[in-house]
Amino acid sequence: ELLKEEIATLEEQIVADEEELKILLLPKDPNDEKNVFIEIRAGAGGDEAGLFAGELLRMYQMYSDKKRWTTEVMDIQQQGVGGIKEVVMMVKGKGAYSRLKYESGVHRVQRVPQTESSGRIHTSTATVAVLPEAEDVDVKIEQKDLRIDVFRASGNGGQCVNTTDSAVRITHIPTGLVVTCQDEKSQIKNKDKAMKVLKSRLFDMMEEEKNKDRADARKSQVGTGDRSERIRTYNFPQGRITDHRINKTIFQLQNFLDGDIEEMIDDLTSYDQAEKLKMMN
Repeated sequence: ELLKEEIATLEEQIVADEEELKILLLPKDPNDEKNVFIEIRAGAGGDEAGLFAGELLRMYQMYSDKKRWTTEVMDIQQQGVGGIKEVVMMVKGKGAYSRLKYESGVHRVQRVPQTESSGRIHTSTATVAVLPEAEDVDVKIEQKDLRIDVFRASGNGGQCVNTTDSAVRITHIPTGLVVTCQDEKSQIKNKDKAMKVLKSRLFDMMEEEKNKDRADARKSQVGTGDRSERIRTYNFPQGRITDHRINKTIFQLQNFLDGDIEEMIDDLTSYDQAEKLKMMN
């Protein structure tokens, strides 16, 4: 009887171990351990979209703090009402890309704006792009392909920031990509930051081209492809967050916006692994 009980237990363990082994045998994303750039842009919805973009920035900063990662705002364009038109933030930490890559896409918010007197619910959006940091071996940029302009920084800043030509705009002529950085007082530091962002955007474009040739592989990826895809809704009246890719809803909206997004990321990772296992089988 003891042996029979042990056999039954071990047979269950074999099944669990086989599943774990399959996951370990899945091809690793070579970018998983890299630092990332998170780009957030206000979408449809005017001032309300800008305010929502600012809340997403804060959410990723707080999540990074919980993971003991460091964050650095590379460039930010603010709106007059306290919102953000566009921001680029770097996140440095082990496995940052592996955890944040599923955040790329359109985030939608539904709530009553403070300026809405009739109490109507408005829908606004913000887009998020998560790019792995590119290294020199990943992307080679010819100096002749760059146009570098310097100008006086605008917006909030210290005396030096706003009175010297410290801001930098780099244009990659072959692709038309434009990167600006005006966060530092030093023109050299701003140029260095802008080049890092440019390399990562070019690397992302190269990865997109590769993915077009691997259409089947892209289907198994969760939210790391098309940035026009609506991935998540933040509904304030109901206090819920719904991720449309895995049909998961969490009723802890404020905690989620305070950076408590680990449960959602875990489920997205598990779903992605399950889809890849189906393809492998």
